[in-house]
Amino acid sequence: MKKKTIVIGSYNPGKIKEMTYYLKKTNFKILLAENFKLNEPEENGQTFEKNALIKARYVNKKTKKIAIADDSGLVIPILQGRPGIYSARFAGKNKNFNFAMKKVHNLLFKKKINAYYISVLAISWNRKKEKTFTGKIFGRLIWPPRGKLGFGYDPIFMPNGYSKTFGEIERDIKNKISHRAIAFKKFMKFLS
Repeated sequence: MKKKTIVIGSYNPGKIKEMTYYLKKTNFKILLAENFKLNEPEENGQTFEKNALIKARYVNKKTKKIAIADDSGLVIPILQGRPGIYSARFAGKNKNFNFAMKKVHNLLFKKKINAYYISVLAISWNRKKEKTFTGKIFGRLIWPPRGKLGFGYDPIFMPNGYSKTFGEIERDIKNKISHRAIAFKKFMKFLS
Protein backbone atom coordinates (compact mmCIF):
# COMPACT_ATOMS: atom_id res chain seq x y z
CA MET A 1 0.00 0.00 0.00
CA LYS A 2 1.39 3.39 -1.04
CA LYS A 3 1.94 5.78 1.86
CA LYS A 4 -0.15 8.93 1.81
CA THR A 5 1.81 12.16 2.03
CA ILE A 6 1.14 14.76 4.69
CA VAL A 7 2.71 18.21 4.64
CA ILE A 8 3.54 19.99 7.89
CA GLY A 9 2.48 23.63 7.49
CA SER A 10 4.90 25.15 10.00
CA TYR A 11 8.08 27.20 9.85
CA ASN A 12 8.91 26.94 13.55
CA PRO A 13 11.78 24.44 14.03
CA GLY A 14 10.57 23.50 17.54
CA LYS A 15 7.04 22.77 16.32
CA ILE A 16 8.31 20.87 13.27
CA LYS A 17 10.45 18.64 15.50
CA GLU A 18 7.51 17.88 17.84
CA MET A 19 4.99 17.36 15.03
CA THR A 20 7.38 15.02 13.20
CA TYR A 21 7.81 13.02 16.41
CA TYR A 22 4.05 12.31 16.55
CA LEU A 23 3.54 11.87 12.80
CA LYS A 24 6.27 9.21 12.63
CA LYS A 25 3.80 6.98 14.48
CA THR A 26 1.34 7.26 11.58
CA ASN A 27 1.43 5.73 8.14
CA PHE A 28 2.11 9.07 6.44
CA LYS A 29 5.11 10.09 4.40
CA ILE A 30 6.08 13.43 6.00
CA LEU A 31 7.05 16.52 4.02
CA LEU A 32 7.48 20.15 5.12
CA ALA A 33 6.05 23.36 3.67
CA GLU A 34 9.63 24.45 2.99
CA ASN A 35 10.09 21.42 0.67
CA PHE A 36 7.63 23.26 -1.60
CA LYS A 37 9.28 26.67 -1.01
CA LEU A 38 6.02 28.04 0.39
CA ASN A 39 5.91 31.35 2.20
CA GLU A 40 4.11 31.62 5.52
CA PRO A 41 0.48 32.65 5.05
CA GLU A 42 -0.80 35.68 6.95
CA GLU A 43 -2.40 34.54 10.20
CA ASN A 44 -5.29 36.96 10.57
CA GLY A 45 -7.75 34.71 12.38
CA GLN A 46 -9.06 35.77 15.79
CA THR A 47 -8.77 32.28 17.31
CA PHE A 48 -6.18 29.50 17.46
CA GLU A 49 -8.55 27.29 15.46
CA LYS A 50 -8.96 29.84 12.65
CA ASN A 51 -5.19 30.42 12.41
CA ALA A 52 -4.45 26.68 12.35
CA LEU A 53 -7.01 26.25 9.54
CA ILE A 54 -5.55 29.20 7.58
CA LYS A 55 -2.15 27.45 7.59
CA ALA A 56 -3.49 23.96 6.80
CA ARG A 57 -5.77 25.22 3.99
CA TYR A 58 -2.98 27.30 2.45
CA VAL A 59 -0.54 24.37 2.35
CA ASN A 60 -3.25 21.96 1.10
CA LYS A 61 -4.26 24.37 -1.67
CA LYS A 62 -0.66 25.00 -2.78
CA THR A 63 0.57 21.38 -2.63
CA LYS A 64 -2.69 19.47 -3.38
CA LYS A 65 -1.63 17.17 -0.53
CA ILE A 66 -3.06 16.50 2.93
CA ALA A 67 -1.81 19.31 5.17
CA ILE A 68 -1.48 19.57 8.92
CA ALA A 69 -0.79 22.76 10.85
CA ASP A 70 -0.82 23.86 14.44
CA ASP A 71 -1.54 27.18 16.07
CA SER A 72 -0.54 27.28 19.67
CA GLY A 73 0.34 29.69 22.40
CA LEU A 74 0.46 30.65 26.01
CA VAL A 75 -2.77 31.88 27.59
CA ILE A 76 -2.66 33.89 30.82
CA PRO A 77 -6.20 34.38 32.20
CA ILE A 78 -5.14 37.30 34.48
CA LEU A 79 -3.95 39.14 31.33
CA GLN A 80 -7.33 38.61 29.58
CA GLY A 81 -5.81 35.61 27.80
CA ARG A 82 -2.74 37.37 26.42
CA PRO A 83 -0.38 36.67 24.74
CA GLY A 84 -2.74 34.02 23.30
CA ILE A 85 -2.87 34.04 19.49
CA TYR A 86 -0.12 36.69 19.60
CA SER A 87 2.33 34.44 21.48
CA ALA A 88 4.87 34.38 18.63
CA ARG A 89 4.31 38.06 17.82
CA PHE A 90 5.16 38.94 21.44
CA ALA A 91 8.68 37.75 20.54
CA GLY A 92 9.02 40.41 17.83
CA LYS A 93 10.28 40.14 14.26
CA ASN A 94 13.40 38.23 15.35
CA LYS A 95 11.33 35.67 17.32
CA ASN A 96 13.30 36.46 20.49
CA PHE A 97 11.52 34.52 23.22
CA ASN A 98 13.82 35.86 25.96
CA PHE A 99 12.36 39.26 25.09
CA ALA A 100 8.82 37.76 25.03
CA MET A 101 9.29 36.12 28.45
CA LYS A 102 10.53 39.43 29.93
CA LYS A 103 7.54 41.19 28.38
CA VAL A 104 5.17 38.67 30.05
CA HIS A 105 7.06 39.00 33.35
CA ASN A 106 6.79 42.80 33.23
CA LEU A 107 3.02 42.55 32.81
CA LEU A 108 2.66 40.41 35.93
CA PHE A 109 2.90 41.43 39.55
CA LYS A 110 1.93 38.33 41.49
CA LYS A 111 4.11 35.33 42.26
CA LYS A 112 1.86 32.41 41.34
CA ILE A 113 0.31 33.11 37.99
CA ASN A 114 -1.90 30.45 36.46
CA ALA A 115 -1.55 29.91 32.74
CA TYR A 116 -2.06 27.25 30.14
CA TYR A 117 -0.61 26.24 26.83
CA ILE A 118 -3.03 25.47 24.02
CA SER A 119 -2.42 23.73 20.72
CA VAL A 120 -5.00 23.51 17.97
CA LEU A 121 -4.11 21.05 15.24
CA ALA A 122 -5.84 21.47 11.89
CA ILE A 123 -5.81 18.90 9.13
CA SER A 124 -7.05 19.71 5.66
CA TRP A 125 -7.74 17.16 2.94
CA ASN A 126 -9.51 19.88 0.97
CA ARG A 127 -11.83 22.81 1.73
CA LYS A 128 -14.79 20.44 2.23
CA LYS A 129 -12.92 17.99 4.47
CA GLU A 130 -11.16 19.52 7.47
CA LYS A 131 -10.88 18.73 11.15
CA THR A 132 -9.34 20.35 14.23
CA PHE A 133 -8.10 18.85 17.50
CA THR A 134 -7.41 20.88 20.65
CA GLY A 135 -5.04 20.14 23.50
CA LYS A 136 -4.46 22.19 26.67
CA ILE A 137 -2.05 21.79 29.56
CA PHE A 138 -2.50 23.86 32.70
CA GLY A 139 0.25 25.13 34.93
CA ARG A 140 1.78 28.31 36.29
CA LEU A 141 4.44 30.79 35.33
CA ILE A 142 7.71 31.08 37.20
CA TRP A 143 10.52 33.64 37.11
CA PRO A 144 13.42 33.64 36.34
CA PRO A 145 13.35 31.29 33.33
CA ARG A 146 14.73 27.79 33.91
CA GLY A 147 16.11 25.25 31.47
CA LYS A 148 17.37 25.22 27.90
CA LEU A 149 15.12 22.45 26.56
CA GLY A 150 11.98 23.10 24.57
CA PHE A 151 11.26 26.42 22.87
CA GLY A 152 9.08 29.52 23.15
CA TYR A 153 7.84 30.16 26.69
CA ASP A 154 8.89 26.70 27.95
CA PRO A 155 11.51 28.03 30.45
CA ILE A 156 8.83 29.95 32.41
CA PHE A 157 5.97 27.42 32.17
CA MET A 158 5.68 24.80 34.92
CA PRO A 159 2.92 22.23 34.26
CA ASN A 160 0.66 21.27 37.16
CA GLY A 161 2.01 18.30 39.10
CA TYR A 162 5.64 18.98 38.11
CA SER A 163 8.47 20.86 39.83
CA LYS A 164 10.29 21.47 36.55
CA THR A 165 9.51 23.85 33.71
CA PHE A 166 9.00 22.68 30.13
CA GLY A 167 12.50 24.11 29.63
CA GLU A 168 13.84 21.50 32.09
CA ILE A 169 11.59 18.49 31.41
CA GLU A 170 13.15 15.87 29.12
CA ARG A 171 11.66 15.82 25.64
CA ASP A 172 10.33 12.24 26.04
CA ILE A 173 8.22 13.35 29.02
CA LYS A 174 7.12 16.64 27.42
CA ASN A 175 6.10 14.73 24.28
CA LYS A 176 3.72 12.63 26.42
CA ILE A 177 2.07 15.42 28.44
CA SER A 178 2.18 18.65 26.43
CA HIS A 179 -0.70 20.54 24.84
CA ARG A 180 0.54 19.33 21.44
CA ALA A 181 0.68 15.72 22.73
CA ILE A 182 -2.95 15.97 23.86
CA ALA A 183 -4.05 17.37 20.47
CA PHE A 184 -2.09 14.66 18.63
CA LYS A 185 -3.60 11.91 20.81
CA LYS A 186 -7.04 13.08 19.65
CA PHE A 187 -5.79 13.15 16.05
CA MET A 188 -4.39 9.58 16.31
CA LYS A 189 -7.66 8.34 17.78
CA PHE A 190 -9.49 9.95 14.85
CA LEU A 191 -7.16 8.19 12.36
CA SER A 192 -7.67 4.74 13.92
